[in-house]
Amino acid sequence: MCETTEVLEHSERWECVTCGHEWAKAAEPEKARVVKDAHGTVLADGDQVILIKDLPLKGSSQVLKGGTKSKPIRLVEGDHEISCKMEGISIGLKACFVRKA
Repeated sequence: MCETTEVLEHSERWECVTCGHEWAKAAEPEKARVVKDAHGTVLADGDQVILIKDLPLKGSSQVLKGGTKSKPIRLVEGDHEISCKMEGISIGLKACFVRKA
C-alpha cells in the first residue's frame, strides 16, 4: 500500500489516487448496549443480581428460587444478556427475570 494522502471518496469505500488501492470506509462506532433489569435499573459487568421469580433450569428438574443472589455478572451478546453463577451453576439469564442487588 502506498502512503499518499490523496484519496477519492466513494459511497462505501476510499480509493488511492496514485495506485488505485481501495479500502472500506470505517463503520460508524456501535453505541454501547444498555441492559436493564426488571425494574429499569441499568446493569453493568460486576454487578450482582437477584432473581425475582422461580426459574426452572432447562434440561433438569432443578429450580432456582426467587430471591437467589448471583455472583458478579458478565453482560454478553445474545438472547440471554447475563452470564453468571448461582448456587454453583453457570447459567445465562434474561435481564427481565432479575433485579440489581
